[in-house]
Amino acid sequence: MKVLSTLAVAAAALTAGMALAAPVKYNIDPNHTYPSFTADHMGGLSNWRGKIKSTSGEVTLDTAANTGTVNVKMNMDTIDFGHDKMNVHAKSAEIFDSAKFPEATYTGKLTGFKNGAPTEVDGSLTLHGVTKPVKLKVNSFLCKQNPMSKKEVCGADASAKINREDFGVSYGKAYGFKQDVELQIQIEAIKAD
Repeated sequence: MKVLSTLAVAAAALTAGMALAAPVKYNIDPNHTYPSFTADHMGGLSNWRGKIKSTSGEVTLDTAANTGTVNVKMNMDTIDFGHDKMNVHAKSAEIFDSAKFPEATYTGKLTGFKNGAPTEVDGSLTLHGVTKPVKLKVNSFLCKQNPMSKKEVCGADASAKINREDFGVSYGKAYGFKQDVELQIQIEAIKAD
């Protein structure tokens, strides 16, 4: 009887501890987060790579409950192909129209946890004023203390494929440009104080 009583108390204490656990918030580090993409040029002639140079947002993570969220904002006026004329064209109304749609967003839930780390993100991408579901594959995920700042940081590398025409960005289709785009996203986020 004493053993059962002790187990009941231990179970109650453990349950109370779980109830008190809460997700941890991490602020996206804009100096180490650069969503990037690869898009076709001229129907297989070459691949162009670009990135978004300004991002913000947050990640929440609860490793005990295997849950979390992602909320990322991307400034489309900072798109960079490493080619000045292409950057100007990409921001124009003919492609991303950053004057009308200055921000792209990705929001989602961390899923498929293995050993406390997510393997996927089920979410939605809003680009060019259009919102569509986009599932990210998490290729790597790690949380650790940054040896320089002494703050806890989580980082991930994620990828997905989208069809840009689904978002109303179909420039070049008439010239044979393929509409599939590979997204490669590296992200680091610092534990909020």
